[in-house]
Amino acid sequence: MRLDGQMQSQQQQDALLPRPRGALPRVCATLLVAGATGGLRFLSPQELLGWVALVTLMLTLGPLLHGLCLLPEEVLHHRHTRYRGRGLLGHVAPACGLCSGTLRAAGLAALLLYLAGDPLAKHGDTWKLLVLTAVFYTLLKSLVVLVPSEVEVSDLCEARKTNVAHGLAWSFYLGYLKLVLPHLDGSIEWFRSSHLTNGACWSHRSRRLFILVPLDASISHKLEDEDDNIRFYGNLPNHEMDRAGVRGRVYKHSVYTVLDQNGKGHECVVEYATPLLTLYRMSQESSSGFGEAERRQQVLLFYRTLQDILELSLECRNRYTLILLNDDRTDDPHFLSNAILRHLQQQEKEEFCLGPPAHQQTVCPARCGVGRPPGAPPVRGNWHNNPEPMSREPTLMISLEKPQPLKQPVENTDDYYGGK
Repeated sequence: MRLDGQMQSQQQQDALLPRPRGALPRVCATLLVAGATGGLRFLSPQELLGWVALVTLMLTLGPLLHGLCLLPEEVLHHRHTRYRGRGLLGHVAPACGLCSGTLRAAGLAALLLYLAGDPLAKHGDTWKLLVLTAVFYTLLKSLVVLVPSEVEVSDLCEARKTNVAHGLAWSFYLGYLKLVLPHLDGSIEWFRSSHLTNGACWSHRSRRLFILVPLDASISHKLEDEDDNIRFYGNLPNHEMDRAGVRGRVYKHSVYTVLDQNGKGHECVVEYATPLLTLYRMSQESSSGFGEAERRQQVLLFYRTLQDILELSLECRNRYTLILLNDDRTDDPHFLSNAILRHLQQQEKEEFCLGPPAHQQTVCPARCGVGRPPGAPPVRGNWHNNPEPMSREPTLMISLEKPQPLKQPVENTDDYYGGK
């Protein structure tokens, strides 16, 4: 039942995360063009190439003419500030939409129209259609009537990784997680050794940084204010480093005790993803143009981007746990503690069971004391009659002795036959 609940929780989380957009729009457009050209070929096969060339020329002349309207503004007022005096053809013109692809498409369409013949040659109105299409496209584009849709803008920002969420995720990783997570295990080990008498128990999988990512970006500065089953336990030792001109900049983590339904405490290091404070503050400022709907979308992109970054990071591997918190949690006063316990128990079940499972016991080192050291003599007697709990994590023992050459085979056949 617990495994089914974990799978259901994972499915719900996957249902919240937006997937990258695929190629379905391009497939639909290709099918649409194939159907239209097929019908036109059936109705008037002799004029098909002429119509295709004419339409292509009309669709490319509009953007080219609009780019020519953008070019004077960029050259006269922004060439030195935005482009730092770069070349006109190499940087400024492509930025205005006068790229080589559009120019080549227009040139090929004009050549094809010349070779295939004008489908409107009988009326002599082709040039009127081309001119009117180009100038009206430029007018509608300048009046912000022909603008990219929200889906196109979102797809372009995600493809180029220019969303607010992408920048915040990379800043959170490079400016914080990559610096502190490699030292987390040592800090927890020191904290354990200094709090042995307080009854704190740390499992192997709980020695991670639990990063909370709420969908509504609502963050409380004290976790115990949100859930009374969470209690502040202490702070890990400060980690200091020189950073951006600040000598001895301090990085720290807080330890919390999370109580389960039986009142048993589980210690772990928990904190919110601090960049979500920026997203929340931006949604409260009218000048940012950032509403609640955009904030929720950016939180989901932040979670997905940070997850992708950390999965490829060797410095942070097995040192973190991302917890996505749904914003539909008003009816459960212990939603936060249950979410932490669910991830904590799930990770503890992933530990490998060493030794005979029928006789193995798992006892917290902090409550039972330190077990027999590695160099102590072995225990005499039957192991089953004197079971001993595992007192430390299994380690890889490497011998420091120099490798010895293999012994040469000794010929003893004469002695064997002689003895016989």
